[in-house]
Amino acid sequence: MTDIILEQRIDELESTVAFQDATIQALSDVMARQQHDLDVLRGAMKLLQERVKAQGQEVVRPQSEETPPPHY
Repeated sequence: MTDIILEQRIDELESTVAFQDATIQALSDVMARQQHDLDVLRGAMKLLQERVKAQGQEVVRPQSEETPPPHY
């Protein structure tokens, strides 16, 4: 009787460990994808910063040069 209970408990523990391993792997995969996305976004942001600097002009016009919105 005790052997059956121990076997059931061991089976439950093995199942739990297998589930945790799968969850850890899934989380690791998500983190790897997020890191890749961050690297791509950092590169894009750096490129945009360089383009803005290369323009040598303000991106936003002074208030006096702005045209009023069409509803005025």
